[in-house]
Amino acid sequence: MYIKKLLLFFLCFFLLIPRVYAYGYVVMDLDSGRIIASENMNNRELIASTTKIMTCIIVLENSNLDQKIKVGEEVLSMYGTNIYIEVGEELSVKDLLYGLMLRSGNDAAIVLAVHTLGEENFIQKMNEKAIEIGMNHTVFANPHGLDDVSVNYSTAYDMALLSRYAYQNSVYREIISTKKYVATSSLKTYVWNNRMSLIRQYNNCIGGKNGYTPKAGKSLVSYARKDKKTFTIVSLDDDSIYENHRRLYEKYFSLYDYYLIIDAKNFFIERTFSSKELYLKKSFSYLLSKEEVDNVTTLVKLYPTTKNQKAGMIKIYLKGKEIGSLDIYEEKRIQRKKSTFQKAWDFLWNRRKK
Repeated sequence: MYIKKLLLFFLCFFLLIPRVYAYGYVVMDLDSGRIIASENMNNRELIASTTKIMTCIIVLENSNLDQKIKVGEEVLSMYGTNIYIEVGEELSVKDLLYGLMLRSGNDAAIVLAVHTLGEENFIQKMNEKAIEIGMNHTVFANPHGLDDVSVNYSTAYDMALLSRYAYQNSVYREIISTKKYVATSSLKTYVWNNRMSLIRQYNNCIGGKNGYTPKAGKSLVSYARKDKKTFTIVSLDDDSIYENHRRLYEKYFSLYDYYLIIDAKNFFIERTFSSKELYLKKSFSYLLSKEEVDNVTTLVKLYPTTKNQKAGMIKIYLKGKEIGSLDIYEEKRIQRKKSTFQKAWDFLWNRRKK
């Protein structure tokens, strides 16, 4: 009887532990780019419609949002999730981007690619951008993520790099945070609700992009903010994308906080080290767990001569790895103009000394 109760206890205990069933996932702090948690983050996987994050960025960086596009016959080859635009129909680049990200329109993806740079050049630009931002294990072969004819490969880590890069674009942030959008073309009016369900299921979620194909499984790139902390989570080949992302956010929001490491207002170096008036232009804070706070160290280096008012540098380390630095500046002394009386006094005083 005792053994049965013990087994029941352990069964209940393990069932209550939040588990992530993703083949690969990453939790990243958007501010610093720090990887907070991961599993199999460098395993290469098919990425389905999360491809469209890169598509969106390439369009935003190479096109005019207000320009009208006439849909061409390239749209006829698209299948799967579409916004069902028609050949000859005219929509703005901006409207197509909302259709791309909110409804995961494969037809929107191909039309935007053809319009922006031409399909072949667009795909080349996707791969060039991937290299630029450090996505070293990523290959793009199409702008939509369908994987029957050509395939897009990446890793959870690479997609987290893309997620952070894309989030710096204000229009991208606006699009992915939208729950409902109305677009009017030359033929009809569309009402698009965001297919990425986490934005309605989890109050702290501020956007993202999901993806699915039978070959790739389910994938999700999401964003959430709580108490000034903003994280992105990427999971690939994950059967429980929304549940797992919510659990991971709650776990790491509770475990991590921003700590003030160096306060510019209270910066001070003893006179035994420097006779100069020194100051910092900004403070330094970093996302840490409570256990990590005691592992933060700093190293101050003062320069023999001051250049451009820079008198030195502070480097900040976590467990021996550099996580940031601050320049130290010398207070610039103001040279005040002497009064006529002071000039006369100095003249007489100097003559007397002679």
